[in-house]
Amino acid sequence: MEKIEECLGCKLANNELETQVVYENEWITCILDHDPFNEGHVLILPKRHYRFIDEFDTETALSVMKAAQLLSSAIKIAYQPDGISICQNGGTFDDLTHFHMHIVPRQENQDFSSFYTDEVWDNEAIKERLPETRERLAKYIAEDVFG
Repeated sequence: MEKIEECLGCKLANNELETQVVYENEWITCILDHDPFNEGHVLILPKRHYRFIDEFDTETALSVMKAAQLLSSAIKIAYQPDGISICQNGGTFDDLTHFHMHIVPRQENQDFSSFYTDEVWDNEAIKERLPETRERLAKYIAEDVFG
């Protein structure tokens, strides 16, 4: 598996740094965002270093999309959002320099423009609950995967 030692995304995806992992398999790791937009905001990261989606091998591409489905399902059950936004920023917009897909639960009439700005979110309470959020999502994911 190709990793780049100095890549933060590679370190996160390969559990070399402390994260809140909700799901992983041979190709990807899914973690709670350390600065969540809403409770249940998850990142999908390939374990192999990819910067762009068009570089993926077939297994990674399938794993990312299946994880997006699985996470969306678990988030719907756990948090009953009005919708889910799935996005990925590439190129100069990617401050992680490693492909990562955001799965973001959203509420109706919630302005999503701040997701793309440097605006500070009022999310300290959500950050404090990251371990509980991880347990909750991991439970629903395990039920869907293995149940």
